Amino acid sequence: MSATIVGPDGKPRCGWCAAAPEFFDYHDHEWGFPVDDDKRLFEKLCLESFQSGLSWRTILAKREHFRVVFHGFDFDKVAKFTQTDVERLLQDKGIVRHRGKIEAVINNAKCAQTLIKTEGSLAAYFWRYEPSASDLTEPQTVSTSNASIALSKALKKQGWKFVGPTTVYAFLQAMVLIIDHVQVCVMKRMDVLERLKFKRPQ
Repeated sequence: MSATIVGPDGKPRCGWCAAAPEFFDYHDHEWGFPVDDDKRLFEKLCLESFQSGLSWRTILAKREHFRVVFHGFDFDKVAKFTQTDVERLLQDKGIVRHRGKIEAVINNAKCAQTLIKTEGSLAAYFWRYEPSASDLTEPQTVSTSNASIALSKALKKQGWKFVGPTTVYAFLQAMVLIIDHVQVCVMKRMDVLERLKFKRPQ
């Protein structure tokens, strides 16, 4: 895939936008914008876990239904799910019906509750893994990083599941802990400006 593609407005975008028409909107309005909302962070990490072995287009197409069945990814509600809920979700064609991934969301909701009690918020914890300039690589040339490896290891130690280094790296990209637009992408400057204005959660 080419590093860039011309968008609907005639300006260059990251080449992966060419994979599906709906990717332009996702790329321009979500991917790479800084996030400090715990529920959105939890949702994104869960959806990246569901994507493992699949395409993001599949997850994006099902995202609204994922939000419905997981109560907007409210981890306090999801943490109360039982085995009955797991069996119900395994019959739901609107999501990815993978027992391990469904059970991981419930498990991770409980882990999120514990982490918030000790760290204050998911946002404060995740943003501690923002990489230094010296740790950054050429955009879109790697699938893991020192930061994603470290965060993955830390989460697994706390009991989180389906949070391997590649999954965590995709999460860091999307939530802009790593600005990973190619250099000429029209959105790179926008994301840099948003990041400069962003107040890191404490």
